[in-house]
Amino acid sequence: MISWIRGAFPHHEVNVVFARGTSAGTLTQGLRDRQREPLASGEAGGWAWAVHEMLNGEIEDFDDVDYNALCPDGTEIVVFVTQPCSPKGFPPAFAYHRDGQLVLWFSFEDVRTRVGANPDHLSPELLAAGIIGPDTECGLADEFGHDCFDHFYDDHERLVKVIADYFALPSPPLTAEVASK
Repeated sequence: MISWIRGAFPHHEVNVVFARGTSAGTLTQGLRDRQREPLASGEAGGWAWAVHEMLNGEIEDFDDVDYNALCPDGTEIVVFVTQPCSPKGFPPAFAYHRDGQLVLWFSFEDVRTRVGANPDHLSPELLAAGIIGPDTECGLADEFGHDCFDHFYDDHERLVKVIADYFALPSPPLTAEVASK
């Protein structure tokens, strides 16, 4: 599952966007209007999807995309910030927008700190998956020779699976081969 979130577009820092309640054409045009040319796009399972560069260095646009403007009433948008650079201040992140507002946002590096109009929107699912709540810290963190980074991507995989399952997101073929066609 995480392969379409991490590593699908080598040499690109991308966001993967899913939109329900609008077409792929409307989503991609909205991204173009915000200076983010889609690398790939399509529709599956009732969702339009697009992959776009996180930033637009050619025009020195390093701001986040205003996804609220892309989801008028009746539209939902799920965003994964996938291949960012944490030292630059862009950790992997998730956002859920609905009806023109941010409902939920969190960094993959600190899922316990969630913001938005309803920061607890996914809390029951995250709690049930053992991602938040008591005893979610690595039990081996203090063990000699253990490196919690060894299961870093497994933790991300579980998180992406919870989100994808909750929203019934499709698993599109988001690969470089799709982008080059």
